[in-house]
Amino acid sequence: MVGKSPELMNLYWSAAGIFPGDAEISPFALKDRAQSAARAGFGGLSFWHTDLDHMLETRSLVELRSILDGNGPGTFEVEFLEDWFVVGEARARSDLRRHRLFEAAERLDAHHVKVGDFHNTPTTMPQLIDSFGGLCADAASHGVTIGFEFMASAMIHRLADCLEMVTGAGAANGGLIVDIAHTNALGISNAAVAGMPKGSIVSVELNDNLRATTQGYDPSARRYCGDGELDVRGFIAAARLAGYNGPWAVEVFNRRLAGVSLAELDRVAFDATLAMFTD
Repeated sequence: MVGKSPELMNLYWSAAGIFPGDAEISPFALKDRAQSAARAGFGGLSFWHTDLDHMLETRSLVELRSILDGNGPGTFEVEFLEDWFVVGEARARSDLRRHRLFEAAERLDAHHVKVGDFHNTPTTMPQLIDSFGGLCADAASHGVTIGFEFMASAMIHRLADCLEMVTGAGAANGGLIVDIAHTNALGISNAAVAGMPKGSIVSVELNDNLRATTQGYDPSARRYCGDGELDVRGFIAAARLAGYNGPWAVEVFNRRLAGVSLAELDRVAFDATLAMFTD
């Protein structure tokens, strides 16, 4: 092993049994998801806001926490918050979701709440810094950490800009979520990840794919670690050089995985990712 045995977390889309954009509510019951994740070896799982709202139509957060406590895994992540940096009606809707996600994260003892943007929404850096600082301040009152996931569809995705936003906000409970799928798509090298300031990384997400420069590359067809061309081991080493020592998240989605059994989704995700930490 490279260091101590890693703590692995399986994110929502890895084991939801659906493809993002095609559906949002998992056909798998939370108890089944929790038991399957624990059997595979995962220390935690995550919640997608639409699926969470659906479960809360018939259960309370206390009941959801009891299901997790009774079956092993903790809550790693609650996602996804958009439009936290805009104004008007979109911001009003975002603030309502913010309240729900922060309450859920607090009650479920989540590692962090994921925020970002899917629409390349126009904005300015001063507005982003102010909004991210306010978001983190609000989250701190709930004991919640905020992770911004940069991606090609976000309002900012250059690593320097993302770091400027986080540094400018100066919030101890805010930082970046670094997903190898997005660093691959954006052309961000492992060396650049290794050079990130200590404490700037909230979470690291692992998966595999073809390189973005390879013919046939499809960003929506992620693969399990070891099944593609990415230097996953080098990426892990880079995150560690940047000072990251937290749990490692797995996020693999691919239309071919829709309909695969829950047990197989968890087992393959865990075994393939764990292999990246062995010599």
